[in-house]
Amino acid sequence: MAGIQRAILSVTDKSGLVDFARRLAALGVELISTGGTARTLREAGLTVRDISDLTGFPEMLDGRVKTLHPKVHGGILHIRSNKEHVEAVRAHDIAPIDMVVVNLYAFEKTAAKPGVHFEEIIENIDIGGPSMVRSAAKNFQDVAIVTSPADYDAIASELENSGNTLSLATKWRLAQKAFATTAAYDSAIASALERITVADGNFDITHVNEPDQFNETLRLSFQKAFDLRYGENPHQKAALYNDGLGRGVANGKQLQGKELSYNNIVDLQAAWDLAQEFTEPVCAIIKHTNPCGTATGATLTEAYKRALECDPVSAFGGVIGVNRPVDAAAAEEMAKLFVEAIAAPSFDADALAIFGKKKNLRLVEIADLQPKWVLKNVSGGVLVQDNDMRPLTEADLKVVTKRAPTAEEMRALLFAWKVCKHVKSNAILYARDGQSVGVGAGQMSRVDSARIGAEKAVLPVKGTVAASDAFFPFPDGVEVIAKNGATAIIQPGGSVRDNEVIETADRLGLAMVFTGVRHFRH
Repeated sequence: MAGIQRAILSVTDKSGLVDFARRLAALGVELISTGGTARTLREAGLTVRDISDLTGFPEMLDGRVKTLHPKVHGGILHIRSNKEHVEAVRAHDIAPIDMVVVNLYAFEKTAAKPGVHFEEIIENIDIGGPSMVRSAAKNFQDVAIVTSPADYDAIASELENSGNTLSLATKWRLAQKAFATTAAYDSAIASALERITVADGNFDITHVNEPDQFNETLRLSFQKAFDLRYGENPHQKAALYNDGLGRGVANGKQLQGKELSYNNIVDLQAAWDLAQEFTEPVCAIIKHTNPCGTATGATLTEAYKRALECDPVSAFGGVIGVNRPVDAAAAEEMAKLFVEAIAAPSFDADALAIFGKKKNLRLVEIADLQPKWVLKNVSGGVLVQDNDMRPLTEADLKVVTKRAPTAEEMRALLFAWKVCKHVKSNAILYARDGQSVGVGAGQMSRVDSARIGAEKAVLPVKGTVAASDAFFPFPDGVEVIAKNGATAIIQPGGSVRDNEVIETADRLGLAMVFTGVRHFRH
């Protein structure tokens, strides 16, 4: 089997490139390159042949045409065991190319940039790169296609240990990865361009990353970040995939602790989502995706202490999410409790030193990202919906009882509404201004949620307000809430028995407001 003698290198992501090229050169591989890649290699002292020297044709059209040439693709695509192919390339003085090292223009990052211009998006559509990748992958038995810097070391080591050759299994694995790469790349382009409109000769990219409608085809493209030990339960296999754009929970940076589990990641998402509802310092403590304690405060430390007061028993072994950098004072308090993981925008050096004493505690830095869509698998397909991100202000509320909420009750109602949205249905949440008090989650009956929320409360329920994620089908839920001492209720309204519910609230001296918005969470 002939070894690797000639390689084309043309990459956007140049991490690890120089070391890989040096190892190829040390094996006698001729390096052919283009533009910035060639410049990088020469600056590192490597001998590089320009692609224009190979083709006998200069790069042109601002770099749009440089590798689209028979001497490139003929060198890649000809089958070495096919006599007619070999005679054809010899007749046209086409040299074999045995390895193609290509990664593509970072189209997704370009399209996601704020204020990006249409022309910039178009120019970042790579043509020559994907063409070479597909050619090499198609002829994988004779050509190695390398699309990821993560593969450089293993490939170089195999070449060094096997006389400049790669096994068929390795080349097949690389080809599979290459076609997956071009499929994901084309999918990203198609998805972005579908969201650009044209009118009167002008292209509107205002909403290029915020689709307002569901396209005929749903394209999903994610790269595996890592395998997980198991899924929700030990007998289930699992892995995390991300979009590679650096934001959101899937792209979070783990600073310390044991490897993240499937359940950790799900709870981190729940904690992060709730924390992002607030502009003031807030702490959300999550257990099995439900907030067992949420509170705001003048400082993060105060917010954490108030959140923990809601249900310190359930908080044990939970996951914490905050919307402020964690400092030493907050870390000192959080470190007193056993928690699985903490999500925050950042952790200062003193906080890291404190948490460092708890080696298993997972710390994850997250750059905020609120997804536009939410997906859920069903057999044979997938459900897609807009993310539940509708904001609510006092001006949106309709007072339906004889008594309007006091200013303090109104603040508490708005707080409770934000938190209740993140409680599994049926949900009833008791709260004071800036602090959850009792959580009734996931019950089949709303009246049971009202009972359980009060029964689980550690803090006094008397004088709280209550939030309901959906309307009350009967007045009995309101009666339970009043019996437990709450003084005001926020709920969507919309029941055929709204009048009975309102009359009950009036009879019991409650204030009640309708939002007109439901927050089911299944």
